[in-house]
Amino acid sequence: MLETIPNMAEQIAQAATALQQLRTGHAPKSVSVVLGGDTLVVTLYGALSPAEQAMAQSPEGAAKVQEFHRQLFHNASNTLKQEIKRITGLDVREATAEVEPTTGAVVQVFTSGSMVQVFLLSGDMASESFASGSKA
Repeated sequence: MLETIPNMAEQIAQAATALQQLRTGHAPKSVSVVLGGDTLVVTLYGALSPAEQAMAQSPEGAAKVQEFHRQLFHNASNTLKQEIKRITGLDVREATAEVEPTTGAVVQVFTSGSMVQVFLLSGDMASESFASGSKA
């Protein structure tokens, strides 16, 4: 059986999935990775646990879920940044994650419990060397 080598997007999706599982004990249902110029967007679909989804039903609970994920990303994103550098060869200049567990109006999180992670790279990468992809 012939095995293919995952492209950069698939490698980043695999790293994001593994790290989300490690950090929260809950793996996302799927991950999408998109590169546009110097901006890398990682979307974790179904990233919130059932307990977090239930908690997010109230404004107070939603605020706590948002803050928890902001702090979690802030405190634990270095590993993913290092993986992105290893995979792409580019440093991550800035990184942020935002969770909007109730309305889905913000790009960061949708009502399904998705989380979007945006990484601003230190330079542009040719789109030919980076294929958009996702891991389910």
